Amino acid sequence: MIRLVALLLSLALPAKAEEIVLGLSKDEVAITATFDGSEILIFGAIKRDGPVEVPGDLGVIVTIAGPDEPVTVRKKDRRLGIWVNTESVEVDVAPTFYAVATNRPLDEILTPAEDLNTRISMQRAIRSIGATADNAQSFTEALIRIRGSQGLYQTIPEGVSVAEEALFRVLIPLPANLTEGDYVAEIYLTRDKQIIDLYTTTIAVKKVGLERWLYNLAHENPFLYGLMSLSIAIAAGWGASAAFSAFRR
Repeated sequence: MIRLVALLLSLALPAKAEEIVLGLSKDEVAITATFDGSEILIFGAIKRDGPVEVPGDLGVIVTIAGPDEPVTVRKKDRRLGIWVNTESVEVDVAPTFYAVATNRPLDEILTPAEDLNTRISMQRAIRSIGATADNAQSFTEALIRIRGSQGLYQTIPEGVSVAEEALFRVLIPLPANLTEGDYVAEIYLTRDKQIIDLYTTTIAVKKVGLERWLYNLAHENPFLYGLMSLSIAIAAGWGASAAFSAFRR
């Protein structure tokens, strides 16, 4: 869906007086057994054929979105001394990871109409089709708060540094609990709060080594994976018992 919106937007943009030239510190993130997080450096330049012809303040917006997935958000209330689920909302589209970084606060470099079309802001990137407006907003805010505390949702105002209206860079931290898949990075260039250019690229996040082998075994041969897990548990229990007996002697 994100790629479709980006394609339609790029087709709708006028002839470019300013254009993004992008670089990445890495185009692949490897999740290993000891993976404890990483970071992506996004940097680039603004290419111009001549002097700036479009007046207005320059805006640079960088987003990174993980694979979309539906998610159920539940609300708990205390009933008769027990916490129970009382309400729930099905969120149809929620990225597993989403970061949006800007060189200035988003509302200063993007109109609400442009945000509605591109779904750049955190609230727009999450969509709940069947819920009422009030429920959708409150449950969306709850989801943003929960995943934000886990480092999965990040809003970084003024996180993009721009030099001489020509060079820009931003460092996006990646938490340890990333979901495997293709992560879409989009860089928007704005003037007078209107998008004038868009660059899109993909960053692969995948398990490698022992982590990949265990993941494949669990999904492709669950019976063997279960036997191996049971054997390891028995061996660990026997080893701990033997060590304790030896210690007591």
